[in-house]
Amino acid sequence: MLRAALQSRERTVMNCAAALRAELAFRAQRFAVERYIPHSISSGTPPVVCFPAYGEDVHGNFHPASFKSLQARPEWRGRLQKVHTSARQILPRVAGMRWKELDSCMSSDALLMNIFCHPGIRRRVQLSKILAIEWHSLPQYGFRARVPLLNGRFDRTEVDMKLHDVMIEAKLTESNFQRAKKSCLDDYRDFRDVFDRQQLRQDETHYYSYQLIRNVLAAHASQCSFCVLLDARRPDLIEECYAAFKCVQPFELRTRCKLLTWQELSAVLPSTLREFLAVKYGICQPHV
Repeated sequence: MLRAALQSRERTVMNCAAALRAELAFRAQRFAVERYIPHSISSGTPPVVCFPAYGEDVHGNFHPASFKSLQARPEWRGRLQKVHTSARQILPRVAGMRWKELDSCMSSDALLMNIFCHPGIRRRVQLSKILAIEWHSLPQYGFRARVPLLNGRFDRTEVDMKLHDVMIEAKLTESNFQRAKKSCLDDYRDFRDVFDRQQLRQDETHYYSYQLIRNVLAAHASQCSFCVLLDARRPDLIEECYAAFKCVQPFELRTRCKLLTWQELSAVLPSTLREFLAVKYGICQPHV
């Protein structure tokens, strides 16, 4: 019965993820063609549209103001060098260029940086309220958090972004939050105290929602808040996120765990960025 339920859920996840990938690919290709933006299309179904940087401080996968701001800071610019791991198999080769992960229209990191590198967001009071932050510091992308282990050492995990005292995990077309062997999670120092293990989604050998569990433990160890940013068109990920958060036992920590959709976030962004997200990603503020 458990196996059947998990298989049914996997089919739902695949359908939701595939539908969003198809929409993003269609939108990205139309966006590029209508604006004469250089791009390449991968093999496979649905195709992945990738954009190279071109001109001076211009990149087809980024809002112009966001990319210019990103280029101005070496600690942000370094994220552009992450190599696209499957480019050799699915993308055409271009002389003198290597495709990067943030070139892809499916990249959740590119979407995250489109928003939080934009110079206008620091003036958005509503954004500060939604995230419960004050703009005392700039975003840190690829933040190396530490999760304490029982042996006194640490498991270093990369969080997509840290903004003030909030760790943020960004999702878009990813299939799930991964899974891990139960023996692996039992090695985390605070796992038994923080989570109701019986209520976590699991099978005989693995716990599901591993990324969420690990990041909640990292937030707990550093006394930070934890926020998941994902798409409202992914009800499967939303359900998985809430299912994991309800298993957090310390009440104060559970209140520091939040879920926010890109659509909710778009409502408080600068107008030109909001228009960019609506056209390229289909991300529009929710109707009241």
